[in-house]
Amino acid sequence: MRTVIGMVVVAALGLALAGAAHALEVGDKAPDFTLNGPDGKPVKLTELTAKGPVVLYTFVAAFTST
Repeated sequence: MRTVIGMVVVAALGLALAGAAHALEVGDKAPDFTLNGPDGKPVKLTELTAKGPVVLYTFVAAFTST
């Protein structure tokens, strides 16, 4: 039960923080962020853009049942 409550709290906090972010417009510079690469090591956007243009692609339905 504690785990479920914790997950709900984390999900609600994530949604609240996501709502505070503003949408980017075409041509806007993306804010710097860090994500784990395929090898599990952190990769910063600024490190990638220093090497040249970067394309970000989202697999919207990648982890859904449809």
